[in-house]
Amino acid sequence: MPEEVLVSAETGDDAAVYVLPGGQALVQTVDFFTPIVDDAYDWGRIAAANAFSDVYAMGGRPITALNLAGWPVDELPLELLSRVLEGGAAVAGKAGVAIVGGHTITDPEPKYGMAVIGLADPKRLVRNSTARPGGDLFLTKPLGLGIVSTAIKRGIATDEQVLLAVDTMTELNLAVSEAMVAARVDAATDVTGFGLLGHLRGMLAASGCAADLDAAAIELLPGTLDLARRNVIPGGTERNHEFVSAFVGWGDLPREEQLVLADAQTSGGMLIATRDPARLHDAAAERGVPLRQIGRVVEGPAGRITLTGRLAG
Repeated sequence: MPEEVLVSAETGDDAAVYVLPGGQALVQTVDFFTPIVDDAYDWGRIAAANAFSDVYAMGGRPITALNLAGWPVDELPLELLSRVLEGGAAVAGKAGVAIVGGHTITDPEPKYGMAVIGLADPKRLVRNSTARPGGDLFLTKPLGLGIVSTAIKRGIATDEQVLLAVDTMTELNLAVSEAMVAARVDAATDVTGFGLLGHLRGMLAASGCAADLDAAAIELLPGTLDLARRNVIPGGTERNHEFVSAFVGWGDLPREEQLVLADAQTSGGMLIATRDPARLHDAAAERGVPLRQIGRVVEGPAGRITLTGRLAG
């Protein structure tokens, strides 16, 4: 691997990082997925925010993006695809990202996302592999996005749940990223498809640490636990649960609460580890970023997670 490559697939981090000749770091990522909400414009907004989040997780600033789309041209009108692209463009404009092109193919199932390039200071890069024992763990968005998205697909989500889920998924992690960099946090990752426990396990395994989590401290979207008890569970969440169970001590958590903690998120919040929580609180407060402390990084088998308490709500 060339020495200019600072971050590759080796640690399962959120994006790749390459140092340019001038010393600035180039951050690269790509993400796309099938529709998770009914409104095409909202789907585009969510997909863009989700793609940019991987750059923010590295402490970087996204600058350009390429659209990626697969579209069933014989089944769905191209006007609908235009609405998806408009949604992506709206969030890109808010983030200050230039959409400079893209590629579309005919596909029996609609898909949309972006390939994103960002810039970062290599000396202030935030990685997932540098958590240290004694660090506090913080989460910046509530869990339950996968479960609520499944409820939307099944037509059983309330209007309030739909609006709150869309607002949460389209919220950029820009301010969180700035706070992390300013506070010089130990490590971070965004919580997406592998769920909170999957991404935490990845961080811990790459860092050689373990963690203790307080389930009662973890915020959920309203109605998430009730939906889980009604078995409104995405397939990805089930697979996440099966994988992480080998690394998790569940304590007194029943299966439905375990599934919520393994729920596959889209455009979720940041999971942050820091040994200087006061500095992070100050940086977050300056930018209006909500923080919720959910646990602590400890000495122990790499990737091991021990849970106490029960989920609220």
